[in-house]
Amino acid sequence: MNTGVKANHARPLLQLPLLATAAIDTAMVVVFAASGRRSHDEHLTVLGILDTAWPFLAGAAVGWSLMYVYAHVGSPDSTGTRTFRPERVVPFGIVVWILSVAIGMTLRAVLNQGTAAAFIGVATLSLGIFLIGWRVVANRVYQMFQR
Repeated sequence: MNTGVKANHARPLLQLPLLATAAIDTAMVVVFAASGRRSHDEHLTVLGILDTAWPFLAGAAVGWSLMYVYAHVGSPDSTGTRTFRPERVVPFGIVVWILSVAIGMTLRAVLNQGTAAAFIGVATLSLGIFLIGWRVVANRVYQMFQR
């Protein structure tokens, strides 16, 4: 007999502390910068890596800030707020990824640090793998252990 009511079989969602999520995002951008410097035989000094990473970290910070505002302003749900869960892929991870690339490349262009088309493509793909990838893996692992 169909009662017209769907059973709620929603999977439990991963919830990480905000500081942990921010630290992982930061680490992923730093890994991206270090791997890029390594592939071009540049020195892997702390200052060199930070010099490469900072425009993308600034973009990620803007993404986090916009998503925080999105979660707390103009919310359509009954409680008046959306949940700010930056460890989720959609929409949080996608926005952080896109803005880290867009703002990072804009800052690099303004500062004449190089924005060749190949670099834009590699950065977009690499940061996507890093910033979206860790979220996908973490959520899948969490869901595996919740069964």
